[in-house]
Amino acid sequence: MTQDAATTIFVCVTCRGQDDAEARPGRDFYEALDERLKSGDSAPIRAVAVECLSICKRPTSVALAAPGKWTYVMTGLESAPHVEDIVTAAKQHALSQDGVPPWRDRPECFKRNVVSRTPPLGEAPREG
Repeated sequence: MTQDAATTIFVCVTCRGQDDAEARPGRDFYEALDERLKSGDSAPIRAVAVECLSICKRPTSVALAAPGKWTYVMTGLESAPHVEDIVTAAKQHALSQDGVPPWRDRPECFKRNVVSRTPPLGEAPREG
């Protein structure tokens, strides 16, 4: 797999917590995810903190993206229960030909928390 095919996990770090206006659950998620990815078994995956995915009412949000593949946006994630699931989802995304892993193999949060799916830029979407 080439570096161009790597999956990036974009994590919104600007949303505020529901109960604590100072809390930044996305920042916490990003830091937990970054620490998890440093364990070395997650190539070809990287995490990038971003300044808003515009789903502010349902923090925490992430997007899985890679060149030539479908992009998925998920929200309503929490660090403790979902970091490992997002790593698994990103691995599945990276290893799939088109960024669409089989439904049955996806972690539960990848099945239930997706709010959008965007076709690869410059390519016709696959017929479904």
